[in-house]
Amino acid sequence: MSKGPGLFSDIGKKAKDLLTKDYISDQKLSISTYSDTGVALTSTTVKKGGLSTGDVAAQYKYKNTLIDVKVDTGSNILTTLTLTDIVPSTKTIASMKFPDYSSGKLEAQYFHHHATVTTAVALKQSPAVDLSITLGTPTFALGAEAGYETATGKLTKYTAGISVRKPDSCAAIILGDKGDTIKASYIHHLDALKRTAAVGEITRRFSTNENTFTVGGSYAVDNLTILKLKLNNHGNLGALLQHEVIPKSLLTISSEFDTKALDKTPRFGVALALKP
Repeated sequence: MSKGPGLFSDIGKKAKDLLTKDYISDQKLSISTYSDTGVALTSTTVKKGGLSTGDVAAQYKYKNTLIDVKVDTGSNILTTLTLTDIVPSTKTIASMKFPDYSSGKLEAQYFHHHATVTTAVALKQSPAVDLSITLGTPTFALGAEAGYETATGKLTKYTAGISVRKPDSCAAIILGDKGDTIKASYIHHLDALKRTAAVGEITRRFSTNENTFTVGGSYAVDNLTILKLKLNNHGNLGALLQHEVIPKSLLTISSEFDTKALDKTPRFGVALALKP
């Protein structure tokens, strides 16, 4: 387990990833290559309905500097510069999307054995400021985050969370949406490689008195294949099969449908990621 309590965004992340990550309803193909100079290139094409989009991303790492550039078919260019340990135990991330010059963002992260602090500021005339603080240890973490809009002088968000981690399990409770929702999750790994796991998540929205309970899990069929399932109390069932066709290259097939309305067409997605 890593040192320190981690980022606030890490609270409940393992359970969320198991229930949502890699579930897709589109057709996606990505191909990655690596040059001798250390540049990684990734070309991605996504087909959603009758519309196809794509992008080309380049990543270059030199010592403590990481540069990411992505160009998409909409003529947008996203650049991200990440600097690690300019000051010990810190990470600085600057991003900008062209031609939308108001999308610039500067984020600073500070990591300590018992605390993590992050600050993000939008680079525009009336910037929005996000701040998060996490206290604790790798086993226990308590944190909060808030967003402040300088133009209106109002809080745009505030969230609090707590998590308890063990080598084979993690439990988390998050109070979000300005206190309107509370989410509790628990994930338990059933093997040493953490490829087989069970997860449960319950969300309560106070404004509508609505409860959503989701259970799911992953099962390692063999060393190359993982099967994932999830089901919530509204009858939404999702299934995912991921297979390593060649080393580092993954084929993912997923589907989601409403068990209470079987006459509706289920959502289906397939993704192929090829890496050298």
